[in-house]
Amino acid sequence: MSEQDLQQLAIHFGQQSYRGKQLHHLLYKTKAKEIQDFSHLPQAFRNDLQEAGYKVGRSPIHQVVTAADGTIKALIKLEDNRLIETVGIPVEDSKGSSRLTACVSSQVGCPLRCSFCATGKGGYSRNLKRHEIIEQVLSVEELFKHRVSNVVFMGMGEPMLNLKSVLEAHRCLNKDIQIGQRMMTISTVGVPNTIKKLASHKLQSTLAISLHAPNQRLREMIVPSAKSYPLDAIMKDCKDYFLETGRRVSFEYTLLAGVNDKVEHAAELAELLHSWGSGYHVNLIPFNPIEGSEYRRPYKKAVLAFAAALETRKVTVSVRQTRGLDAAAACGQLRNEFQKDPLLVPSDNPEPISVAPIAV
Repeated sequence: MSEQDLQQLAIHFGQQSYRGKQLHHLLYKTKAKEIQDFSHLPQAFRNDLQEAGYKVGRSPIHQVVTAADGTIKALIKLEDNRLIETVGIPVEDSKGSSRLTACVSSQVGCPLRCSFCATGKGGYSRNLKRHEIIEQVLSVEELFKHRVSNVVFMGMGEPMLNLKSVLEAHRCLNKDIQIGQRMMTISTVGVPNTIKKLASHKLQSTLAISLHAPNQRLREMIVPSAKSYPLDAIMKDCKDYFLETGRRVSFEYTLLAGVNDKVEHAAELAELLHSWGSGYHVNLIPFNPIEGSEYRRPYKKAVLAFAAALETRKVTVSVRQTRGLDAAAACGQLRNEFQKDPLLVPSDNPEPISVAPIAV
């Protein structure tokens, strides 16, 4: 709830509106996890909140895995016993300053079933509610005992298929938890009509398009949902998004060995981008191997050649450092280890929380 929501809640229970401000401070600054811990509030108000069914706190963490590079992946167990993944990625730059990125899920599973993605292989259940998105960020902060500086909506699920909750969570993360809009990225594989809808909100966050191919034929092979949203339509929407918001669109491109990682593909990608404008940024992601996939991770030489081919054609490019390889950090991998099918864990036999460093 926002500060305004909490003030209205206080008034509804016959309290002064400043009690709502106190509630806001207790939730987002003190991070109290029980209503009875709201020591600043009158006991009668606390009792009223509990009796009316209001709850605070977090969904329990079902399993935690820590990679050698410090990346932590957590499985969070929701009220209906379904599991979602969230990842905390610590980065220290050359100047010694550190940032902590939370990679959050927006759905339980994903209905789009991209061919290289572990989440799609695990099936789809439902959209996440706004609090289920927000608490992932708070859980990462608690695991690291460090403030989250960046949030990427790149975990399980397609954010644009749950845009209402994603936008509500985005507002809370920005206004209540006070993470700058420019420190957040919303990623999408492309859902018709949703980029226009997002543009109307004029966010200062980055929109990242999961492209993965330079032409429609290859993209349909990798991303089956691309059949309903042709490449030209996506590129037009991206151009309109820039005109509406003034924010450049970033393109994610997962490199799959022998499939879309040739220099010719890079040349075709550069041509596609230039035909729709200039100033686009491409983020190359070497494939994170997953169990049962026919795809392979490209050799470093192929990745560098692809990046060089884009750079010589005046396309800004970066190569994402692969994090958490030993922690099943590719989207959906860890959840699939614990939750094959159906999408539930037994409620009467919860997995104990464990932090398990992985040796390399």
